[in-house]
Amino acid sequence: MNYKLFYGKVKYVASGISEVYNVRYMADNKNVAVFGGGCFWCAEAVFAMLEGVLSVVPGYAGGTVTNPSYEQVCGGKTGHAEVIRIEYDPGKISYNDLLTVFFATHDPTTPDRQGNDVGTQYRSSIFYTTDAQRMEAAAYIKEINGSEDRGAAVVTEIKSLNAFYPAEEYHKRYYEKNPRNAYCQVVINPKMRMVQEKFARLLKRKK
Repeated sequence: MNYKLFYGKVKYVASGISEVYNVRYMADNKNVAVFGGGCFWCAEAVFAMLEGVLSVVPGYAGGTVTNPSYEQVCGGKTGHAEVIRIEYDPGKISYNDLLTVFFATHDPTTPDRQGNDVGTQYRSSIFYTTDAQRMEAAAYIKEINGSEDRGAAVVTEIKSLNAFYPAEEYHKRYYEKNPRNAYCQVVINPKMRMVQEKFARLLKRKK
């Protein structure tokens, strides 16, 4: 039997800035994954804890405007989602592991909403950089939706990554720079604790 953690619940499944990043394929020891799961402050802090994750950059993807600002994205008219761009070493962490943490740390069943954060920029989204990622993400969602513990269907969109625009400097490493911020204390800390408890094997080793 294979179990996957889906937004904090274990489910049984049948089988086990001005610069735009256009680079989709990395060197042999580096791959790129791009996820949108609500506020990118949360996602950046969570994925930065994982062994094999080399960098996490918050930004915008999936819209129609070149180099959008945070204010434009929040206005909901550019079509962008808040996302994180993850560079990772596939020899240390798999794309499947990244998907598992992604689905465990946000609610993929609520269209255009994560908790009190409401708007199209907070939609659940996966921007694949290879066909293998597209197929793996689609299979993962199919397994969740076909699990015995039936609930609301996953509405996560899967789209090709056409362009990624890094967020403004003050968004980067937000949790690290603002740990006492109320949002960090109330929203981000509980997610980080859950990942530390449920995914201890995936965490960076202390040096």
